Amino acid sequence: MSVVRRIARPLLASMFVVGGVDQLKHPSAKAGTARPVVEKVAPLLRLPADTELLVRANGVAMVGAGALLAMGRFPRVSATVLAATLVPTTLAAHQYWREDDETVRAQQRVQFLKNLGLLGGLLLAAVDTEGRPGLAYRAHLASESVQRAARTTRREARHVVHEATTEAKLKAAQAQHAFS
Repeated sequence: MSVVRRIARPLLASMFVVGGVDQLKHPSAKAGTARPVVEKVAPLLRLPADTELLVRANGVAMVGAGALLAMGRFPRVSATVLAATLVPTTLAAHQYWREDDETVRAQQRVQFLKNLGLLGGLLLAAVDTEGRPGLAYRAHLASESVQRAARTTRREARHVVHEATTEAKLKAAQAQHAFS
């Protein structure tokens, strides 16, 4: 793992671990803010309507995926999970366009844009293959390997059939000469 990844992953993950712990400790404080989003999303995803439970679940996901990202374990999966937790959190907590007070609106806009920046970092982390081939490339190579093996098998099968046919003709000719 490069030095940049070793430093960047824990930095990116830190906000999620701290935020997740806060959600676990104080779910009722976040439930009011989350309720409008939960009411819209929970039925679509067949989730329970218990807002505090979903806030805690989001906290668990943030702490778990944040810790894994910080340690460099399953970084692509953990970054994807964190991105999935960030979207509803941002939409619920930072609706700056609904604020009437200019100061509050400016603060919420900054928080909204900060979360968009975090989302960008998570998306980059989610597709970072650390210089190794990605899944699509490996799948393509595997497909080519299977196709190559199939062509080789067909060629070998034709060769075996040709040899068997030649051998059978030779045996038939020998048998005919033996009887004549």
